Amino acid sequence: MNANLTTRYIQIHGVEQTFKTAKGPFVALKDVNLTVTKGEFVTMIGHSGCGKSTLLNLIAGLTTPTQGSLICANREIAGPGPDRGVVFQNHSLLPWLTCFKNVYLAVERVFGQTREAGIPADSRAQLRARTEAALAMVGLTAAAQKRPGEISGGMKQRVGIARALSMEPIVLLLDEPFGALDALTRAKLQDELLQIVAKTQSTVVMVTHDVDEAVLLSDRIVMLTNGPAATIGEILAVDLPRPRDRIELAEDPRYVHCRKAVIDFLYTRQSHVEKLAA
Repeated sequence: MNANLTTRYIQIHGVEQTFKTAKGPFVALKDVNLTVTKGEFVTMIGHSGCGKSTLLNLIAGLTTPTQGSLICANREIAGPGPDRGVVFQNHSLLPWLTCFKNVYLAVERVFGQTREAGIPADSRAQLRARTEAALAMVGLTAAAQKRPGEISGGMKQRVGIARALSMEPIVLLLDEPFGALDALTRAKLQDELLQIVAKTQSTVVMVTHDVDEAVLLSDRIVMLTNGPAATIGEILAVDLPRPRDRIELAEDPRYVHCRKAVIDFLYTRQSHVEKLAA
């Protein structure tokens, strides 16, 4: 594989995002530069309104930057595509469809038609097999024929993850997917996500407000400054071996150090900056 592709899988160069408002232009992000390696798990953390989700939407291709460029696998990001699977905090499932059909829609869209280089479309049996495999990966085979209203919040998020994984994306983008869940369900899904990523070797970019979640899951933590004109203030490498066990890590000095570094940035240095600005 091309070394440049491996070491610079996602490239964000000089990105700025400005929104038009009734009070004039609002600069949400300014001078953002970031490189993500293939197979890396990167989380973005910062206070509310710092532009984390805005940056994730730019990588997803859901919006375009006012300035700068974004590249994924040596291709400019010019819009959304199946190469980047997105899981939102709101599961965004169609309530009238079963779990199976919610995932099948995505599979059919990506694999049910002729693809690049003349690759033929999958048969219906192949589409069903892909859908079943994705649901099995998140432990939802038994709930495949249930509708979203018949399952728990955690299970709905599993369906969202299955739907994203079913498209075989080269990058998985997660926008606080566990933010609305109770603590125990959240911990269980975090552990399951670690197992899924280990199995699929996915490149992951995730938005979170949770310091412990960031340290547990990440290879690197990208800390954003407070907005407006937010940018990357610091990047922390999480030097913890995989696979990771939350119980063992609780007293690991390296875990404690990483956690303290993130808290210090968010609640000490950023608070100090705000006081100076005031």
